Amino acid sequence: MEPMGVTSADGTRIAVYPYGDPAAPVLIAVHGYPDNATLWEPVAHRLAEEFHVITYDVRGAGESDHPRSRSAYKLERLEEDFTAVLDAVSPDQPVQLLAHDWGSIQSWHFVTSDRLRGRIASYVSISGPSLDHAGYFLRKARPSEVVRQLLHSWYIFYFHLPWLPERGWRKGWANRIFSRLESSAGGTASAPGERSLPDYVNGLNLYRANVLPHLLRPEQRRTDVPVLAVSPDGDAFVTTPLQTDIARWAPNLSVEVVRGGHWLPRNDPGLVARLTLEHTRRVAGWQV
Repeated sequence: MEPMGVTSADGTRIAVYPYGDPAAPVLIAVHGYPDNATLWEPVAHRLAEEFHVITYDVRGAGESDHPRSRSAYKLERLEEDFTAVLDAVSPDQPVQLLAHDWGSIQSWHFVTSDRLRGRIASYVSISGPSLDHAGYFLRKARPSEVVRQLLHSWYIFYFHLPWLPERGWRKGWANRIFSRLESSAGGTASAPGERSLPDYVNGLNLYRANVLPHLLRPEQRRTDVPVLAVSPDGDAFVTTPLQTDIARWAPNLSVEVVRGGHWLPRNDPGLVARLTLEHTRRVAGWQV
């Protein structure tokens, strides 16, 4: 599919992919790392019967621009990208939001943003917590829960190392290791053409620009948006408590623990589409 383009506040061009009837209510889906917007194709085709589905390549991935500086990948810049997409596809009406992995991490920043208050009607988060909520969780959780999550999150420390992660992606041995992890997490390796080397390399800046600042100095970020937190029971990277122990920050919260691994949108798109539609109908008070 040929993308349309929007321009973010700092001049970064974002590649946007529409599905379905432009007159239908808008749902925006945000992918994670190391994916690009192709992750959402099977889900988008299912939801396009009810929504005008919008996916986009996060900066650094796919057909969007690839800024070189680490600071260009801060959550504040990602919020500007989302706002540019939002202004282009639904300037007057609030949208439904669906996200996975790093798409969920940044989307938590969106739904808790004062600047975007009233522009998001509902949110489905899969396998991605707010970094700020995670910072408080690690301070308050039982030691056993903290240790369990840190064991799941070992790769984050690896991604912060200088030059070695980039070399691993370029030489191919990191792909083999993480493909095995995908399989162990109930996922399948991406099909040829779904991911490119820049998706892997540029996305490292998401971790390096955001994780430590928000974990070490978390903000009290709250939202009244109706949230569905979907936690696959075989997720090898994110534990259920980290995703769901957030009622103090999101009082309008529902939780679904489902069978599956981390890459649920790829491996069970029908389930993701069903949960999204049910949440929109049940919690957001909106009928399709």
